[in-house]
Amino acid sequence: MAASFPAQRPRRLRTSSAMRELLAETRVGATDLIAPLFVREGIDEPQPIHSLPGVMQHTRESLRKEVRELRELGIPGVILFGIPKHKDAVGSGAYDPDGIVQLALRDLRDEVGGDVVLMADLCVDEYTDHGHCGIVDADGHVDNDATLDVYVKAALAQAAAGADVVAPSGMMDGQVGAIRAGLDGAGHIDTSILAYSAKYASALYGPFRDAVDVQIAGGGHRKGYQQDWRNAREALIEVEADIAQGADMVMVKPALAYLDVIAAVRARVDVPVAAYHVSGEYAMIKAAAENGWIDHDAVAFEHLTAIKRAGAQVILTYLARWFAETVSG
Repeated sequence: MAASFPAQRPRRLRTSSAMRELLAETRVGATDLIAPLFVREGIDEPQPIHSLPGVMQHTRESLRKEVRELRELGIPGVILFGIPKHKDAVGSGAYDPDGIVQLALRDLRDEVGGDVVLMADLCVDEYTDHGHCGIVDADGHVDNDATLDVYVKAALAQAAAGADVVAPSGMMDGQVGAIRAGLDGAGHIDTSILAYSAKYASALYGPFRDAVDVQIAGGGHRKGYQQDWRNAREALIEVEADIAQGADMVMVKPALAYLDVIAAVRARVDVPVAAYHVSGEYAMIKAAAENGWIDHDAVAFEHLTAIKRAGAQVILTYLARWFAETVSG
């Protein structure tokens, strides 16, 4: 006669806060997070970004202070985005040795040394007068190969200024290979590449574009080079191509609407996987909490945990400081 066993009761493992904490499968810590920071040329004091409550366009000096404080809070890295005083057709501020991000990188290298991983977003949309992520031809289309030359120059400028990691985000074909060859050829063999490998043409970037003063000329869009948000399998093709070209880390952006993509990438590759909890995802939490519709802290923590549970080892998020102060602090 077959043995009879008592029915399993999974609820036994959730009977107390201590039990739930003991058995939690996924844990998020401050050391999992990277803080995106904005630095603006030509301002005398930090400027609040209305659509990103709590986030600032920094001066060089206030940026130094912010990074010092993030270091003390246990945040291991930051990624810089620059807002230049002047923009042009080729985004020259992205590769000018005296461009705002390069100056900020030198400041931070002196300020925090090797205590904080210094990442630099590598794109030109913040620096172009047309708002596209590359060089635009006479027909208004982004010229992939001409853009690669600009990306290599930007990578060299960022590495020379002290970036530990350059993060190409323009979704140009071959961008990682061109940047890796350029860095190695100039002796920057220890500069890592975090590739925005699966960056979707999402509707969740609006507050970011406010933060960097970007408008795409003529009401244009980036659907020709960023990924179609309806597709998942092609993300794996993009990720594998970037790794083959020399990416040290790969990223999925946005995060919450693409948890399936994060999980698929994590299952496929052995390099570190990052995810960007983007401006729209952050702003929705802030707006709903401001209206009293949700518990800000509970939802924010749930979001970050879900991103890590899906497989992201590193999370870029505007919640980094809040998390370090509120959850880890």
